[in-house]
Amino acid sequence: MAQKRSNKKFFLGLVVAFLLPLSFYLITVQLSKGKVKMPRYYFADKVEPAVNGAPADTVYHQVGDIELTNQLGEKVSLNKSLAGKSVVLDFFFTNCPSICPQLSKNMRQLQISFKKDPKKEASLDTIVQFISITVDPSHDSFQVLRTYADRFGANHDRWWFLTGDKKTIYNFIRNELGIPTGPGDGGADDFIHTEKFVLLDKDRFIRGYYNGLNDTDVRKCADDIVLLTLERKKKK
Repeated sequence: MAQKRSNKKFFLGLVVAFLLPLSFYLITVQLSKGKVKMPRYYFADKVEPAVNGAPADTVYHQVGDIELTNQLGEKVSLNKSLAGKSVVLDFFFTNCPSICPQLSKNMRQLQISFKKDPKKEASLDTIVQFISITVDPSHDSFQVLRTYADRFGANHDRWWFLTGDKKTIYNFIRNELGIPTGPGDGGADDFIHTEKFVLLDKDRFIRGYYNGLNDTDVRKCADDIVLLTLERKKKK
């Protein structure tokens, strides 16, 4: 049984990593024919009423900035440090005995899929940043995160593991990313445990929620990153 699960994960890695260039081509072809829907927007802040015959307009939430410390001990900013990039986020803690290792394995597959191609000037690694934020920052110092990141083969430039103030992190998860977690104040008794991957576009609109434990959802996340790249090119 364990061997079957291992083979399944290996196959997922092959599918995501080696079929991604084909995804670029197929999506581009279908997009040109109007057959592909771009990733939707989530988390509406308000609806502007119709005025002078113009239709009502939904104003979607733009995720606010957050500054945390990465596994190299560097202070980094979601919006200032990563301007122009899409971002995939998940949430974990290093002592997690259940879902977190699998979330990190699947995030690693995404990292592999969008790895740098030395043969190309415009490489896939420049379009997206992967971010894993600890929900147990009192334990997960940046040194602990460095060890965990190395365990999962993280490229420290392209995949950040972040720690910081717990209340800041929990407020970000609940109120900026809109992940349903139940009430809480980020205090000592508050704890968030979610399997979600969240995709933000370069303008920090939420464009996708995915089950990070589900192979199909992980593949969908990879495809949506491609779509956002094409959307960006289309707007130029």
